[in-house]
Amino acid sequence: MNNLIPGIRNAARAVIVRDGQVLLLRKQGGGQGERFALPGGAQNLGETLAQALNRECQEEIGTAVEIVRLLHIADFFKHRDSDPPSRRHLLEILFQCTVPSGYTPRNGYHPDKHQLEVVWMPVDDLPLINLLPASLSAYLGENSGDAAAVYLGEIE
Repeated sequence: MNNLIPGIRNAARAVIVRDGQVLLLRKQGGGQGERFALPGGAQNLGETLAQALNRECQEEIGTAVEIVRLLHIADFFKHRDSDPPSRRHLLEILFQCTVPSGYTPRNGYHPDKHQLEVVWMPVDDLPLINLLPASLSAYLGENSGDAAAVYLGEIE
């Protein structure tokens, strides 16, 4: 692999599906246009995956989540806006989660860079949006938690 930054980062992500909609971050800027992503992010040294996911969700979506179960694990080689262009190897660890019943989408106290808002997106609309990583849309429906956890291999 060319232009890889050394080291692999664990990234814990929350898959929150309710009433046919999935909770996503809407982002804009950084030369990538409008895009959407799951809440969550990098695990820090000394954090469990559950601690990392809850910290990231507090920062990004303004609430803690309840982890229901592990859904998927995948390798993702994220393109970085650097000179020269580079990629970071992320191990994406997706958890089925819930938010409190009265949760209203809002940015947390420390949103992601380029994060504009938090939205409920109809699952049926996922193929129509710029979801990063794009191949995740096939795994984010109402029935995403029905099967055993799966290693997806490399996703893009």
